[in-house]
Formats: sequence, structure tokens, C-alpha cells
Amino acid sequence: MTVDAQGLAGGLADELDALLAGADAALARDYPGERPGRQPVHTVYVPADRHDASLVPRWGAAALDALDANGGDAALARAAGLADDLAEDVCARVRAKLASEPVEDLRVDLEDGYGTRPDAEEDQHVDAAAAALLEAQAAGTRAPFCGIRFKSFEAPTRARGLRTLTRFVAAVACDGTLPAGLVVTLPKVTSPAQVVAMVLACERLEQALGLAERSLAFELQVETPQAVCGTDGTALVAPMVHAARGRCRGLHYGTYDYSASLGIAAAQQSMDHPAADHAKAVMQVAAAGTGVRLSDGSTNRLPVGSSAQVREAWAVHARLVRRSLGRGFYQGWDLHPAQLPTRYAATLAFFREGLPEAGRRLANYGAHADSGVLDEPATARALAGYVARALDCGATDPAEVERLCGLDRAALDRLAGRAPAGGGAR
Repeated sequence: MTVDAQGLAGGLADELDALLAGADAALARDYPGERPGRQPVHTVYVPADRHDASLVPRWGAAALDALDANGGDAALARAAGLADDLAEDVCARVRAKLASEPVEDLRVDLEDGYGTRPDAEEDQHVDAAAAALLEAQAAGTRAPFCGIRFKSFEAPTRARGLRTLTRFVAAVACDGTLPAGLVVTLPKVTSPAQVVAMVLACERLEQALGLAERSLAFELQVETPQAVCGTDGTALVAPMVHAARGRCRGLHYGTYDYSASLGIAAAQQSMDHPAADHAKAVMQVAAAGTGVRLSDGSTNRLPVGSSAQVREAWAVHARLVRRSLGRGFYQGWDLHPAQLPTRYAATLAFFREGLPEAGRRLANYGAHADSGVLDEPATARALAGYVARALDCGATDPAEVERLCGLDRAALDRLAGRAPAGGGAR
């Protein structure tokens, strides 16, 4: 029997297109891919009563002072495990970063790090936080990304959290716009219904303040067991992401709340505990392809005390930062100025170490050249994303990237699957 294979395939393709139209639309809507633009390498959390307009340059100066007072570049290189051939370059980049942009993302904390205060006192600190943000913005010393963490939408704190959120957003909104890079953080999320409530709050604020639709974005903190495992045994992180209807910018792991909720002894609570790794793996799968970014939590080992104690804490911090980076968590929390040297040393070294190999593989991929590694399109996309992140954090520059792999920034972003800036919010 003779079969018109081409005609059969064409007819079947039309039938399958109709059958799968809904699934195709849902995939495009729910998994739009990598979000365009830069992701900060960290978020600095500062209690609202300790925040003012000079915080960013003050933290930079304090970080440089801590570096100089505790052994300088040599001590930092040892603590961060820098190879001899990278140490000088990385330390120079760290110093330049601390002088020019010491804090990439600042979150003024009105939740756990701030505590419970009388309403009038918290109102005063909310107003001061908003005024300081605008003052720093006018002075050109503001962190590129900024916002507040307000109290959760759990029943006991819901009204106070909402009051803080609305008061702050109303104070920083100006002529129908919000400061660039503004994001607010909803902590202790226990159900997708709380995310739906957060979306409603954002919509009402936008309407009341004359803001553009979907201009107010938020992050979710994954720090409760309920977020990782619901009553029916399913992981609720993914439904939470999609309940945000494109407003969720990130998932942040809450190291100590989550660990404590599982009954883990205080001395064992850490970013590298197996329970933490499980929660973060769930977060990673839930966020994949959605444009929602991941952030690891913090370590409570602060670099204070004697020089020996500072260097020991530096080594712990640098190890944990490198561990997070190797697992695909490109952002974390910092709680003290003296953590900034190791944050940047570990991050810059992570990218500097792999840059030559990534550039070579991208060049071979683009030229279809034979090499010892056969890279598929998905791997090339990951390589391009890695190099783009290296550019974003200051580990390299466009001239070096083009020399290594022959790609300019626009071509690199296209290969990495990053939509052009201004390609539409999601």
C-alpha cells in the first residue's frame, strides 16, 4: 500500500497543533525562561532602626577597614582559597568593588531582624527608610537593588505587615513610578493563598497610587516546612511561584527559620545541612524556566573579634558562598560589612577560574569546531549564562569576553536565552 507520508504528517501536525494549543500556551505563559538583566550577587539585610542614607558607602568603608585590619589581601586570599595566579587580580577587583559598589541589593528589615515594636515606632522607621532610600538615590549612593522586608501574612502579623508595606510603597512612589530595582519581600509564606493575597495587595496599591500595572514586584521567602511539603505531600513552592502571576522576582531560602521549624539543633543549623539542601533543591526545580531567581540564605558566623576569629569566619563564609555558586544559587545574604570581602572574593574567583574554559567551549560551539567536549545547545546556553553572570558581577569585561569567545554582550544574552532588556515584564 502506498502512503502519502508527507500529507499524513501534515494533517497529523494540524491535528496535534489543535490538540496541544492549550498546553503550548500554558508552557509559554508559565515558563517564559531566564529573566533579562542583572541578578545581584547578594542581599544585605539591615534592621530598619540601623539604616540611613549613608549605609552603602559606610559599609564599603567598613569592609575595606576590616580587610586592612585583618591581614589584607594575603589573608583574604588564603581565607577564600584563591589560587596564586588569581589572587592579585581577584583582590584588586574586590577592593575596586568595595570602593565603587559595595552593596548590590539592600533590604531594610522590618521583620525578624527588627522585631515587634509599637505601631508608632514602626511607622516612624518605615517613613525614615523611605526617606533614606530617596535621599541616597538623589545622592547617587543607593544600592542598585533595594526594598524592605515586612512582616508576614500569617494571621498574627498580617495587619502590621500590610500597614508597613502600604506606608513604604506610598512614600517612595513618585509621579506614578517606583524607584528602579525596588522589590519587597514577603516572609514565612505557608500557602499559595498568601501569594494570591500579596498579588491583590499589589494591585490595590498600584490602583491607589496611579502606578503602572504590574510595576510592584516581590520576593518570597521559603523558610517554612509548609512551603516545601503541603498537607497532601506535594511541594507548594511551584504553586506559589505561579500564583504570583509574574510578580515574583525571587525565592530566598531562610536558613534558620526553616532549620528550627524542623527541630534541628541550633548548633547544627547551617546553609549546608542536608535539610537545607533538600529545601533548596525543591526551590530550584520549582523556579526553573520561570524567570524567578534563587537566593541562598546567610551564615550566622560573623567576622568579628580578633584577627584570627575574623579570618576563621571569612574562611567559613567563602566556603559557603562557593558551595552555593557551585549548586546554581548565584545570590545569598550578607549581614555584616566584614562579610563583603569574602562575598566578592569567592564570587569573582568562581567566575575567573572557569572563564577561559567557558570562553573556549563557546568559541568552539559557535565555530562548530571539533574539540574534546561535545556541547549541546542546552550546555551552550548554560555556558553563555555563566559568562553573562561573570560580566554582571565584574569578574570580566566585554573586551575580554569577546577575545575569549568572539561574542559581544547582545549575542551572549541571546545565546543564554535572556530576552533583551525592555522585552516585556513578566
